[in-house]
Amino acid sequence: MNELRENNKVQVTGKIISGFTYSHEVFGEKFYTVDLASPRLSGTEDIIPLMVSERLMDVRQDYSGCTVEVTGKFQSYNRQEEAKRRLILFLFVKEIWYTEPVGGDQSNQIFLEGYICKEPVYRKTPLNREIADLLLAVNRSYGRSDYIPCIAWGRNARYAAGFQVGTRIRIWGRIQSREYTKKLSETESEVRTAYEVSVSRLEVVDED
Repeated sequence: MNELRENNKVQVTGKIISGFTYSHEVFGEKFYTVDLASPRLSGTEDIIPLMVSERLMDVRQDYSGCTVEVTGKFQSYNRQEEAKRRLILFLFVKEIWYTEPVGGDQSNQIFLEGYICKEPVYRKTPLNREIADLLLAVNRSYGRSDYIPCIAWGRNARYAAGFQVGTRIRIWGRIQSREYTKKLSETESEVRTAYEVSVSRLEVVDED
């Protein structure tokens, strides 16, 4: 994927694990969400929400358990929830086809080129592992952008910690999911899923 010149490119293989849920309609074309489980080398799975057109798949069918390969773009939008807005992330599907199950790094790849839009947050885990949280703005057509949370590790984290807002960078990695508990009130909480890009390689783009 290194030779690609698009600024947002994803290729993921995994198993469909849900039915279709209607999302929205654009110029008569209806879009639906469906969840994909992509395996890691560790044996765990990342659960990735797909946004797919009714023109790509028969949304009346149940594809649960089918292994598919998907290409597309990792995109975002802000959804209003009570008094605040929540960043929603999904893989917008351009192509999808049936395939055989695979594992390892080849099953989940993403390339992004964009701009640092929030000061990086550098921290260490209790086991002294270095982490840097980044928020990358990836331009779309028509003046819009997708805002993609990314996480860098080790020497990449130390390098990324020095990035300034506005720095243009390229990132290679994988889409990952993780569960967390959101406190709703003094007595209520719910388990939610967060999505981010785990960075395996990054570089600064020299501006001409």
